[in-house]
Amino acid sequence: MFVITNGRLITEEAVLHGYDLLIEEDRITKIAPKGEIKFEEQIEVIDAAGGYISPGFIDIHSDYIEHMAAPRPTSLMNFDLALRETEKQLISHGITTMFHSLSLFKGSDYEYKPIREPENVRKFIDLIDRTHRMKHLVRHRFHARFEIDNVEEVENLKGYIKENKVHLVSFMDHTPGQGQYRHLEIYRNTVKSYNNLSDSSIDVLIHNHQTKEKLSIEDIKEITQLAHDHHIAVASHDDDSLEKLELISSFGTTISEFPITLEVARRAKELGMYTIAGAPNVLLGGSHSGNLGAAEAIQYQCIDILCSDYYPAAMLHSIFELVENYGMDLVDMIKLVSINPAKAVKMDREIGSIREGKKADLLIIEKISDDFPVITGVFVDGKLIQKTNYRI
Repeated sequence: MFVITNGRLITEEAVLHGYDLLIEEDRITKIAPKGEIKFEEQIEVIDAAGGYISPGFIDIHSDYIEHMAAPRPTSLMNFDLALRETEKQLISHGITTMFHSLSLFKGSDYEYKPIREPENVRKFIDLIDRTHRMKHLVRHRFHARFEIDNVEEVENLKGYIKENKVHLVSFMDHTPGQGQYRHLEIYRNTVKSYNNLSDSSIDVLIHNHQTKEKLSIEDIKEITQLAHDHHIAVASHDDDSLEKLELISSFGTTISEFPITLEVARRAKELGMYTIAGAPNVLLGGSHSGNLGAAEAIQYQCIDILCSDYYPAAMLHSIFELVENYGMDLVDMIKLVSINPAKAVKMDREIGSIREGKKADLLIIEKISDDFPVITGVFVDGKLIQKTNYRI
């Protein structure tokens, strides 16, 4: 049993001052004005020192595990080590539920990533599944990012879904000339940044991509229906047109990841879809691919969710960047990394907000300077898994 006191509670409705929060076993059991909860001997008191108490962050799109497992093209680390070291970093950034977004790519024009080989993806999926039955820190989930030219892996994807080892499916198409690389010059520059290829060689790559075999509409519908049968949310990636949105929405896709323009993001919202942007986009002041700026879209209320994408620290810092430099409301910004992603992946009954009866996934956020927020306390399932004390 714990009582968290001397903090500012960020609920779905407001920031509450002068309230204490009681944790019993894995649940939040009482939120009451300071003094109403009696500090009995069996209760451990956690002093929030004037900091914010927020829900744990839920990151539903991050390929950070790929870097931790394969930090160099020729270096493949032990997967168990990679996952355990990753979760230690995640809690320091406030991420208590992580959807590891492993890519099922057919190939890459950039650097080779051995983690994306089918046998390694399978090993990681099985490892993520085993975390539910072994000691761990955060809540691990698997986000299957499926490139639609990877037709050879369709049956494996279906198998993972049927084995209940998939928790989110997204369909991706990185063909140059549309989506993320709708501007071919950006594609050319990206390829050149990884490989010393001539323009003529890149022309061949573009032609090969634009003429390759891809999943049919019926294939995508079948996989989407299978995901729905297993209560799994389905996302589309890099939506770049209203026509594409209409099509993927008709399949039952409920999440639009990284919409390319403000117009597309706005239409996705009108269709009842959740929209996702990357938190690094906020910190960098725009998209590294020259697409939609996340901060602008949030100001226009066209983005529901922020994810870490590839940089876990960005979630915490983007929230306060939006509050302090864009004048956004803290309660609304915390929703971008807590209850909104929880709703998108159908976990909101248990986690995502500070409410009596919900799981005690909680953070204590303090400022160690005017512009630098830090995580000084982390609870997952009612267990205190990290307490950090900064010193002068």
